[in-house]
Amino acid sequence: MTNIVGVRFKDNGKTYYFDPRNLDLKVGDYCVVETARGNECGEVTIGTKAVPDQDVVQPLKPVLRVADAADHRQMERNRAREKRAAEVFAEKAAKHQLEMSLVDVEYSFDGSKILFFFTAEGRVDFRELVKDLASVFKTRIELRQIGVRDECKMMGGIGMCGRPFCCNQFLTNFDRVTIKSAKDQGLPLNPVKISGVCGILMCCLNYEQSTYEELGKNMPKVGATVETPDGKGTVAEVAVLAGKVKVKFTAEDGTITFNNYDAAALRSRRADRPAREDRKKKGDKAVKEPQA
Repeated sequence: MTNIVGVRFKDNGKTYYFDPRNLDLKVGDYCVVETARGNECGEVTIGTKAVPDQDVVQPLKPVLRVADAADHRQMERNRAREKRAAEVFAEKAAKHQLEMSLVDVEYSFDGSKILFFFTAEGRVDFRELVKDLASVFKTRIELRQIGVRDECKMMGGIGMCGRPFCCNQFLTNFDRVTIKSAKDQGLPLNPVKISGVCGILMCCLNYEQSTYEELGKNMPKVGATVETPDGKGTVAEVAVLAGKVKVKFTAEDGTITFNNYDAAALRSRRADRPAREDRKKKGDKAVKEPQA
């Protein structure tokens, strides 16, 4: 087992593991840690605890100390500097006629580097801009172009559900979302209705997907032939969460009717199975019995 403490550096940022050494850190505490880009001050999101060795990527960077009053003042100064840096960035970008939209600014804890996050339609040659910014701030400057999902995560906002963006509130990683989730959940395949403000499929489509997949195992598919108490019909709609199936019946005179049933009351067969069985009865050599 390895002792770890989880620390994040932004309100909606990712949590990283560090070696607490002999410090007993609790959730909500602030501490100064050693990172690949220098010392940083962050909030403890996972208190000191032991985890299996295989869950940790060694070697762990150490926690240097619990943040004191001076460290908190330094963080406040950095926040104030970031506002000023954003104003200078906008001024210099306009001077160089660069089509860039600033999203966020981050000062390193010790002030040795300023990181600017921006979006742009295409690639931007910002070499002259970096020189100008370095001459103003007398420190290392780094510009990083990000995508629309990262922009929404940083900026925040209100989704169509009326709640703040999930990515801004609690999501630390962007999982892949596919159109299959919308199909499985019976949602309209209209990009406007199933896409977030970022223009990409909504992250929340993944929340219930595992439930739909588990319940869907015992549900017939749309288009399948099923045996019902009223005879054989074709599945027209499936309500997975409710466990209901709408079945279409076609009478000999062409009249079409629909009835709703509990999925448990139906006996499902693949729509193509009757045709296959008929071919077997007629001695169709092309259809082979499955091998054991």
